Amino acid sequence: MSDAAGQDRWLIELGDVTDPASEALLRRLVVELLERAAGEGASPSPDELEDGWDRLRRDDLAPPTGVFVVARRGGEDGPLVGCVGLLRQRGSDRGRSAELRHLYVRPAERGTGVAPGLLASAEEVARVWGARQVRAVVRDEQVEARSLLVRNGWRADPACGDGRLTLELG
Repeated sequence: MSDAAGQDRWLIELGDVTDPASEALLRRLVVELLERAAGEGASPSPDELEDGWDRLRRDDLAPPTGVFVVARRGGEDGPLVGCVGLLRQRGSDRGRSAELRHLYVRPAERGTGVAPGLLASAEEVARVWGARQVRAVVRDEQVEARSLLVRNGWRADPACGDGRLTLELG
């Protein structure tokens, strides 16, 4: 999985959600979300950060229940600059679907095409799984993520409640 246009800038590949570099990236996501929720100039306490980390569901983002996709700057030995998780969801009420989780790109890499590349990779995996749709819960403070998803054909899903977006794979 790599983005041809950004191939010399980054590599998109399957990652290990338990790898220390992946955990560091996900912790950065937690910090950013908590800072945004707290408001301008406010910082979350160490307890809030640890609680946010504990609540971040990630243990199921490994085969066979899910995947974790990472973007590395400069190729296979480069630092992680972004990530996204995809969880298989099965059940009679959901049909064959997947859940997008933890789409994150370091601020310095935003606007370079990393996020669309990660999103396209996750959508490709969902198609390989035979999913008919991909769902995501996007918090109000995740303005960039919501904008990216909507630009790429995701729609609000009123049946699932506020903050939920769905992509129909057809």
